[in-house]
Amino acid sequence: MMKIKTGIFSGSFNPVHIGHLSLANYLCEYEGLDEVWFVVSPLNPLKLTENLLDEGKRLELVEAAVAGYAKFQVSDVELSLPRPSYTVRTLEYLRDKHPDRDFTLIVGSDNWNFFDCWKEADRIIDRFEILIYPRRAYPIDRLSSLPPTVRVAKAPLLDISSSFIREALVQGKDLTFFLHPASCKIIKEERLYQNQKTKQ
Repeated sequence: MMKIKTGIFSGSFNPVHIGHLSLANYLCEYEGLDEVWFVVSPLNPLKLTENLLDEGKRLELVEAAVAGYAKFQVSDVELSLPRPSYTVRTLEYLRDKHPDRDFTLIVGSDNWNFFDCWKEADRIIDRFEILIYPRRAYPIDRLSSLPPTVRVAKAPLLDISSSFIREALVQGKDLTFFLHPASCKIIKEERLYQNQKTKQ
């Protein structure tokens, strides 16, 4: 029986935006994935906590954004695992819980370029497929010598970041077309992010 090819798109999603959704859509349609799971992280051990919205609210925004699309799911697995949250732990937990799936880790070229800093990076590379998506200004290091489990997606470059979204919301910008309508509605109604400080 063929296993379901599931992409694991893990991140803070602070907030989720059309760049995340468009990329996941592309990976399903053009890179051989049957589905993408959006795994909401409580805190990336390699990133600062500044301006990080409550994890439950971030999960709610992702749930709203992916609802109704069969190829997308949202997972709160990292919110229940021991912290700090490490990708190797998440992937192995999911593989044990879902033997009917082959999991592929989705990472941006910015993260790939310091992947050796991740906990047990070699273990991830040995045991799971990794799909790298390009990000502007982050050329992929050692492109000619990627491990056999690692490949690069030919995804379009979308120069949208969560930090851009947050700063625009603080400035009172209308980002209707940068966010999924359902998550945009929640952000507007609850005035999320609008009282946070922007980066200096």
